Amino acid sequence: MGKNIELDAADGHRLAAYYADPPGKPRGGIVVIQEIFGVTRHIRNVVDQYAAAGFCTLAPALFDRVERDVDVPYTDMGRGMGYMKSMKNELVMLDVAAALDSLPKPGKRGVVGYCWGGTMAYLAAARLAPDAAVAYYGGGIDQYLDEKPRCPMMFHYGEKDAHIPPAVVAKIRAAFPQGIYHLYPADHGFNCTDRASHEPASAKLALERSLAFFHQHLG
Repeated sequence: MGKNIELDAADGHRLAAYYADPPGKPRGGIVVIQEIFGVTRHIRNVVDQYAAAGFCTLAPALFDRVERDVDVPYTDMGRGMGYMKSMKNELVMLDVAAALDSLPKPGKRGVVGYCWGGTMAYLAAARLAPDAAVAYYGGGIDQYLDEKPRCPMMFHYGEKDAHIPPAVVAKIRAAFPQGIYHLYPADHGFNCTDRASHEPASAKLALERSLAFFHQHLG
């Protein structure tokens, strides 16, 4: 369904993105923010899912600042962590801003992120100007609670996620009570069909909730 395009960030950096159009008139635009594994088959499938639901959707290749065409196997956590640690949040925000700006105008725009991308979605909601944001199991959000989202935001967490224990979720909820929080009987990465932790029922429900949220706030 999708195609590869290129984006221009404000500092002159050019990065790739996977983009998909909706089948009919767009209901807004969505930027999908990747996990630490790059713009994988799963992330491209997520783009296609949101496009099929009526949104112009794209996933910027955020690791292009380090290496082009990054697509790390989900079993190689160490390599993915290495790419993530090479990133600077300020530059990631430039690239997410370029992705948001590339969406068709006029129209409202949202962001949805997974794992590391969930944390970047939180930062985008605080630092940029999306109209709505969704974070799936963003493990580092609690490091940035002095920054507050400036748009409606939904959070999805797995109750079995050892990376994000209940105390961390409670801390985030206390710092940003305006958010919408959902917990699932699942582990970290439950949305990803290419991970052993994939939990289909939780993934389906989280997607339904996310789509309803975006339909409400993006039109």
